[in-house]
Amino acid sequence: MRVVTPAARLEGTLRVPGDKSASHRALILSALANGSSVLEGLSEGEDVRSSAGILSALGARVEWGSDLVTVEGPSEGLRATTLDLDCGNSGTTMRLMSGVLAGVEGRHRLVGDASLSARPMDRVARPLSLMGAFVEGVGERVHAPLLVTGRASLEGIEYEVPVPSAQVKSAVLLAGLHASGVTVVRETVRTRPTTERMLLAAGADVDIDESESGRRVVVRASRPHPRHWRVPADPSQAAFFVVLGVLHPDAVIHLEPMDDAPERIGFLHVLERMGAQLEVTTSEEGVRVTARSSHLRATEISSREIPSVDEVPILAVAAAGATGRSYFREMGELRLKESDRFAGSLRLAAALGCEVGSEGDDFWIEGRGDPQRFAPLALDAGLDHRMVMSSAVAGVVGQGARIEGESTVSSSYPHFFEDLDGLRA
Repeated sequence: MRVVTPAARLEGTLRVPGDKSASHRALILSALANGSSVLEGLSEGEDVRSSAGILSALGARVEWGSDLVTVEGPSEGLRATTLDLDCGNSGTTMRLMSGVLAGVEGRHRLVGDASLSARPMDRVARPLSLMGAFVEGVGERVHAPLLVTGRASLEGIEYEVPVPSAQVKSAVLLAGLHASGVTVVRETVRTRPTTERMLLAAGADVDIDESESGRRVVVRASRPHPRHWRVPADPSQAAFFVVLGVLHPDAVIHLEPMDDAPERIGFLHVLERMGAQLEVTTSEEGVRVTARSSHLRATEISSREIPSVDEVPILAVAAAGATGRSYFREMGELRLKESDRFAGSLRLAAALGCEVGSEGDDFWIEGRGDPQRFAPLALDAGLDHRMVMSSAVAGVVGQGARIEGESTVSSSYPHFFEDLDGLRA
């Protein structure tokens, strides 16, 4: 159990860990390349290390230094192994590796922990099967362990992602590197463009077409080039400290530059709409944010503003401290995360003393108007790192918290509690 106490004052400057999404993809593209790549700013969380471990088992050489990671992609390409490929708690690892393995001849077995095994993988299995790979799992929704039968030459397809998912899009694009013809992925709701941008940067044969109707990404068979990757800071991790700064009554928190993709920083626009005092500046390095104590008002939030919905639990804490009733629309995807974050966000807000309600994929939170009116928090966050970190923020700005499951922060942000305590002035 982690006991979090309220803070009298918060001040400081932070660089949160490297972007987890970009870290997974930098490792994968480096392992697919023929030669040596250097990765700077890589996330050191367990999820990213799961991806690194699998790539090592497939023949890549991954060496972790104090500041840099070196990846040597095998000249003959990745090769099958009889070992179980352990994804740990990482859904990103399982989905992206399914796309990679679809183009590696042989049978591969992807496994994960209990939480990951409860998450359906049918959305990624379907398009990969259309390309000629064979992906099977447990039950109709295709739960892990997954058996992926890969082929050295897949068939290109045109695929419209039915539910916004950067991971499904990425799996298809990675498989498309080994497919004959053209592989096209269409999105009517744009998700984070990390994969397609990084494929371009690595010299893969990729075209990106943006229009009013969405995004169209085309990939042709090609091999990424080795290169030096600089991974930006992770906006999803920065979100905890931005909300911390605006909710606390005496705080100034500076966040060093993070990824500036519009799909990644939607939470900043939501908070500004709620009245947050934010200084946001953009440079070649990314987006720099300063968060100051603010009085928040309720708002309406759509999943279209937060395509990955990763920031919704911490925005639920912001709504709990705001004046008025906030509505969260089209949030069904929350149920398919490391835990049921739809129920978890409501449970967290209710534990803070808020009235809450839901209907279908929508829910609402009646804010307390002042975080000082939060009830003392006692919560079991299960196996979900984002619920742990959201609960910790609520405890620091409110009346303290007792949190079960705190060790799960190691999956994405191993030094979270050290960084949190370092802001106490």
